[in-house]
Amino acid sequence: MGAIHLEGVLADRDAWRATRCSIGKAMEVIGTRSAVLIMREAYYGTTRFDDFAARVGITEAVASARLRELAEAGLLERSPYREPGQRTRHEYLLTEMGRDLLPAVLALMQWGDKYLQDGRGAPLDLVENDTGEPVRVEVRGESGRAMPLEGLRVRPGEQYRERLRRP
Repeated sequence: MGAIHLEGVLADRDAWRATRCSIGKAMEVIGTRSAVLIMREAYYGTTRFDDFAARVGITEAVASARLRELAEAGLLERSPYREPGQRTRHEYLLTEMGRDLLPAVLALMQWGDKYLQDGRGAPLDLVENDTGEPVRVEVRGESGRAMPLEGLRVRPGEQYRERLRRP
């Protein structure tokens, strides 16, 4: 089995730790089941607190905590609304940051369809709105070519490389 090729100073796995890992930081924001399922519901058009709690199957306390965390992290934004004769409440709307998370959530869905549905197939089909053609999440290079795990390389980011060049 292959792996991603680690380049330069990263090749010596004992010489560095992933202390600023973006995957770790992302998991701090969305690393709970309820957070990911709330994002799923936001993609499906859910905006109201009670609907999030009911559709995800979580208590109001958990819904409140997760929605607050997702809003503070910048994935959702609170927007006031008021039904006639009712007090002002807030709905939760996707931000650009929340929309940008979509490929990762869809990749989890696709992986679950393939490996966790006991051969029963995907419960939902993801298709292009205009054509009805299936949509898949894939890792692709700038050229558009699909990249397998073994075809990837990780190197230090530009800011890190700049720090290494300084005296």
